[in-house]
Amino acid sequence: MYKGKVVLAYSGGLDTSVAIKWLQEQGYDVVTFTADVGQNIDLDEVKEKAFKIGAVNAYVMDLKKEFVETMVWPALKANALYEGKYPLNSALSRPLIAKYLAWIAEVEGAVAVAHGCTGKGQDQVRIEVCSKALNPDLEVLAPVRDWHFSRDAEIEYAKANDIPIPITKESPYSIDSNLWGRSIECGPLEDPWVEPPSDAFTMTVDPWEAPDEPEYVEIGFKDGIPVSLNGQQMDGVTLILKLNEIAGKHGVGRIDMIEDRLVGFKSREVYECPATVVLLQAHQAVESMTLPKEVITTKMDLSLKYAELTYVGYWFSPLKEALDAFFDNIQKYVNGTARIRLYKGNAVVVGIKADKALYQEDIATYSDKDAFDHEAAKGFITIWGLPAVTWKSVHKEKSEKPSFLKVVGNGAN
Repeated sequence: MYKGKVVLAYSGGLDTSVAIKWLQEQGYDVVTFTADVGQNIDLDEVKEKAFKIGAVNAYVMDLKKEFVETMVWPALKANALYEGKYPLNSALSRPLIAKYLAWIAEVEGAVAVAHGCTGKGQDQVRIEVCSKALNPDLEVLAPVRDWHFSRDAEIEYAKANDIPIPITKESPYSIDSNLWGRSIECGPLEDPWVEPPSDAFTMTVDPWEAPDEPEYVEIGFKDGIPVSLNGQQMDGVTLILKLNEIAGKHGVGRIDMIEDRLVGFKSREVYECPATVVLLQAHQAVESMTLPKEVITTKMDLSLKYAELTYVGYWFSPLKEALDAFFDNIQKYVNGTARIRLYKGNAVVVGIKADKALYQEDIATYSDKDAFDHEAAKGFITIWGLPAVTWKSVHKEKSEKPSFLKVVGNGAN
């Protein structure tokens, strides 16, 4: 029985390729949507594959610029790292994909949108929550979650239905990539004791194979956004692509972590995000030079909340929008340049400068050019310590010898 059109978020990978056929078997006409967010694949080939499998229409849209400007840069301003490590490369693309799924569904008169996530995945939450936040009337289908196929069963289903897939049982990685990084799952990576094999990585070389000489890069920021690389002005997409190449050559950007998934269990996750790791370090360095202590410390807590909201699919929530307003306000002061040394898998900030730096050398120096008022320190300490001193003077307790003195005393006796 014909059920109408469904718009499928289509990557060209295993899950979404078999989903086209499965949705057809359930009575739907399938329209695919592929977002170009810098995943470095042949999108014309992806479109042709969608039609070959049976899609009635296929959208491919270049969203790299929008992805960087509306998703990546806000996250960078926030220094967003889920659980302090994951830079949200996959998570950041999902609200943008959901936005266009909802739009295409309206254009096509579709009754539903669909994705290729399993019941264990984070993306099922992000796509469904974001899609329904933008259009509460949309039905969201999840073929892979509903059919309960194992990965091996999916591969056999694809072979039985002549569906071309970029995966074999011998190379079982599940990959998601974009400009901001690459996520790698499955196969040998499911054992946390196993070191990720070299063949899992494509953006970064093994650190021991990296050049034997360090390379230095300088990243310029305006209003908290990277605008130049080594003194050359660049748009966001170009800058990230170039920095991915440079940092990846030095093995920078590999992340291996145990991640707490929203759906209630821990998962071993491997990422490679060369430009991302460098830009986050550079951005935080320039912030340290240009923002006051109370702003930086307050921002640390809010950054964790921002990352959490992004991770769990609350990109279109009022709290996330409020946090954007806070970050945008303070980022207007984050203007300067960070110098980073890249060497054998490490990125280290080795220099920072800013025209309106809060670091003042004549106050910080210990040379004869010292302008700090040392005489003011005594009075400052008296007033600063007054609450603690007052408390102890009011609540006097019998003084006891420190334990180490007791030991010495016993020995002397």
